[in-house]
Amino acid sequence: MTSQRPRRLELGLKPAVADAHGQQVARAARAHLDLPPLAVRTREIFTIDAALTDDEMARVARELTDPVIQLAGTPRLEPDEPFDWMVIVGFKPGVTDNIGRTARAALADILGRKLAADEAVYTARAYLLRGAGLTRAHAQALAEGLLANTLVETIEILSPGDWAAGKPEIHVPRVAGRAEARVERVDLTGSDAELERISAERTLSLSLNEMRAIRDHFAAPRPERLAEGLDARPTDLELETLAQTWSEHCKHKIFDAVIDYEDERGQRRRIDSLFKNRVKAATAEVAKRRPWLVSVFHDNAGVIDFNERLDLVYKVETHNSPSALEPYGGAMTGIVGCNRDPLGTGMGAELLINVWGYCFAPPSLPAALVPEGALHPRRIRDGVHHGVIDGGNQSGIPYGVGWEFFDDRYMAKPLVYCGTVGLLPKRLPDGRPAAVKSPRAGDLVVMAGGRIGKDGIHGATFSSVELHADSPVQAVQIGDPITQKKLSDFLLEARDAGLYSAVTDNGAGGLASSVGEMAQATGGAEIDLAHAPLKYEGLQPWEIWLSEAQERMTFAVPPANIDALRELARRRDVELSVLGQFNDSGRLTLRHNGAIAGQLEMEFLHGGCPRYELRAKWNPPTFDPPALPSPAADLTGDLIALMSRLNLASNESRARQYDHEVKGRTVVKPWIGVDRDVPSDATVFLAEYGGREGIVLSRGFNSHYSDLDCYHMMGCAIDEAIRRILAVGGRLDYIAGLDNFCWPDPVESAVTPDGPYKLAQLVRANDGLYDYCVAFGVPLISGKDSMKNDSTRGGRKVSVPPSVLFSAIGRIDDIAGALTLEAKAPGDLVYVIGATRAELGGSEYAWLASERAGRGWDERPTIGGQVPRVDPDTAWTTYQAVEGAARAGLLRSLHAPALGGLAAGFSKVAMGGGLGLQLRLDAIPTTGELSPAELLFSETAARFIATVAPERAADFEAALAGVPLGRVGVVTAGATLAATDRDRPLLDAPLAQLKQAWQSALAE
Repeated sequence: MTSQRPRRLELGLKPAVADAHGQQVARAARAHLDLPPLAVRTREIFTIDAALTDDEMARVARELTDPVIQLAGTPRLEPDEPFDWMVIVGFKPGVTDNIGRTARAALADILGRKLAADEAVYTARAYLLRGAGLTRAHAQALAEGLLANTLVETIEILSPGDWAAGKPEIHVPRVAGRAEARVERVDLTGSDAELERISAERTLSLSLNEMRAIRDHFAAPRPERLAEGLDARPTDLELETLAQTWSEHCKHKIFDAVIDYEDERGQRRRIDSLFKNRVKAATAEVAKRRPWLVSVFHDNAGVIDFNERLDLVYKVETHNSPSALEPYGGAMTGIVGCNRDPLGTGMGAELLINVWGYCFAPPSLPAALVPEGALHPRRIRDGVHHGVIDGGNQSGIPYGVGWEFFDDRYMAKPLVYCGTVGLLPKRLPDGRPAAVKSPRAGDLVVMAGGRIGKDGIHGATFSSVELHADSPVQAVQIGDPITQKKLSDFLLEARDAGLYSAVTDNGAGGLASSVGEMAQATGGAEIDLAHAPLKYEGLQPWEIWLSEAQERMTFAVPPANIDALRELARRRDVELSVLGQFNDSGRLTLRHNGAIAGQLEMEFLHGGCPRYELRAKWNPPTFDPPALPSPAADLTGDLIALMSRLNLASNESRARQYDHEVKGRTVVKPWIGVDRDVPSDATVFLAEYGGREGIVLSRGFNSHYSDLDCYHMMGCAIDEAIRRILAVGGRLDYIAGLDNFCWPDPVESAVTPDGPYKLAQLVRANDGLYDYCVAFGVPLISGKDSMKNDSTRGGRKVSVPPSVLFSAIGRIDDIAGALTLEAKAPGDLVYVIGATRAELGGSEYAWLASERAGRGWDERPTIGGQVPRVDPDTAWTTYQAVEGAARAGLLRSLHAPALGGLAAGFSKVAMGGGLGLQLRLDAIPTTGELSPAELLFSETAARFIATVAPERAADFEAALAGVPLGRVGVVTAGATLAATDRDRPLLDAPLAQLKQAWQSALAE
């Protein structure tokens, strides 16, 4: 029978089967798009671009259909009921189609043959809409507002008449065209304005000084270039490579700048690199007290000693700009990309735990406030978490920490933090230390994993500038976690077999980054880019070199091992290509089919970038303090309103969509309590099956404090992360930190006239980082900075507040000693550890009061007063006493309050245990006279809430001698959170009402 291509298969649910996805779309359309009531049925469309006979197509349809719930149609499936409009959403050519890739693998299995390189499966989804008064405009609004992202997807809208006429036609979204490989020479001899034009039009993100440095370098006589047929004009590949390597994303130029800093008193100091003199210097100082550091700052992730068999590997990064354009693909790329950091650390770590955290504008933000061309924050939030779930769950990695923070200023540029913990053996089977990689001249340059496409080109340079309407679409990527899972399994097997000398990730900059970094260790490399496998034809050499297409690792492989590595790759279904060889020539030579495409001197590539010289000036901001209720006011309403604020509200319905149980190592879970619905302070994971040692993960974050003072914002983040680890029983002398800075542009320019102030905020944050890490003995093992978190859309600039996520990793020697925050038994005594101060500045209560006063998003809020400040000596004494009490087994529960102060802390302790609390606010230890509102809602650092069995009270109080301590109440069998102040009732909140307010604000 004659074969035919392409073919089309439609799968739909049987009429009696409820369409959950369609129902979800219908609900969202009514809730968010103000559309008429409608019913939605969905179906999957597979376009099979392979030569199949009718019999083969029938077999494929049978195998891909679930006969219990689905019906199949080829080439179309007739609707089971009338529809008014059909919306079809599919991927644009070249966009990663993960379901299509999986279907292609299934097709090969069904046919029993290997598919040809040009045979593929493409997927789309059809939405059949039905509703009274539904117009094409409604269908278009639904498609653009909810169903598709036109950056990466196509939309087709059909009427019943179109359907009857035979539409939709079979369409194969294949990348068309065959461009001849060519290398362009770029003339840089023009004026400064011409240099700036070249940088802008090519999305190089290079400054005028950097463009001049490149021009002058190539203008100098270089016989080796002439011998290769090159001249004083850099090739497009050379120019793009320098732009990538020198990008803010990769080079961290602001953190390496020379800064002239002036404080509010007019005193000036010169800072020669924040990174060297704050971040690295803090760790160098702390390392004298922390002998468990193994590898910091020079590999893809930080490595610390855990026990005699294992090291821990940890990295947290951001993926902000891509997530603003395409939330699903951007966030998925963020999580799978961060997975590859531990995979590429040392000789490769086993992936153990993921973490995530997001900063968004409120999902209820009025559409009129969203800048023109930006996605609504609700769509960003939905897409981001969907991407992280698909990237993490499909890779078989549980999550350990997950959180969200909301502020209107994240409306155009969300912050998407993703991180991964890995396990690294102390030594490989052949005796080599697993934390050390050693690429050698003569090793082959080998790429394994996914193929290369245009997705991700200019990712590094794109994320080094503010977002705008013309930001490059090709910077958007979509990861493939299934391909990456096969790659990671292959990598670990090859590692243990001793088949390679070194490995690293193809992250920002793709091969340009991975090969460029590894060649720095050997002294050079020679590559032929024609050997790289492509997703489709038509890529130019520089695009092959710079593409950030996902799921790829680069290996340095001794020639004697290449056959064994190839055979392992074949067995594990991983594509592997030899691209060239490392050498010690001092040059990076790049060819395509043997023809020269570029040659760069390693010294200039990595050391030729001119350093920034920047000006910073600090002027402390002033904000009006919030209006406080009278001392006699009942604060029950304030507490309930506070707990329903988005930054305090439960996001359990969102977090539960991501599995935290896979691998079976979770000891203290992300959600704890009698109903498993209260977030834990930190999580504890079993390091080894059958062992007793636990890995502890926590974090600290509050960008609202940065409005007042970034020094204290940083101190509070570090304090919060430490207290969270102590609150679950972790050790105080084994805590490592990771700093992730996300900043608005701090470089003074015509579009950023307040650059000196924003840079001064950055200086103060780094001063705080150094001071508190040194004071608390917390080394920094890794980190990242993202310095251009601004967006200009529709003529309006929106900048994020200065934001720092401080992640912490620690250990607990015996998981049997792990603690949780919920009240355990009626009659237990409730204590507050640490003195409370009048510190409502930047607090959630201050923001609540400001919003109640009618302050709009663009008005100056009344959030003033004293921002919480961490006194390191007092905090350290408190930490030590709490750790001692926990080790002695004196605590029933322990909680580290932060956002919302003691009021929110008491609420979580009560809700978690399903038990009431009867409290006396006048027993809370304080510094100075405080009003009831200040007692309850101040977010003072270095405090804990503990519950203690009455028979252990004396021992507990003795253990806390020398630390401010107040016995403030008792756990009750009732279901009420009640508090008095000098016998005057101030709080009487039924737990059911409190919990309903807390859980409903962010309910799906």
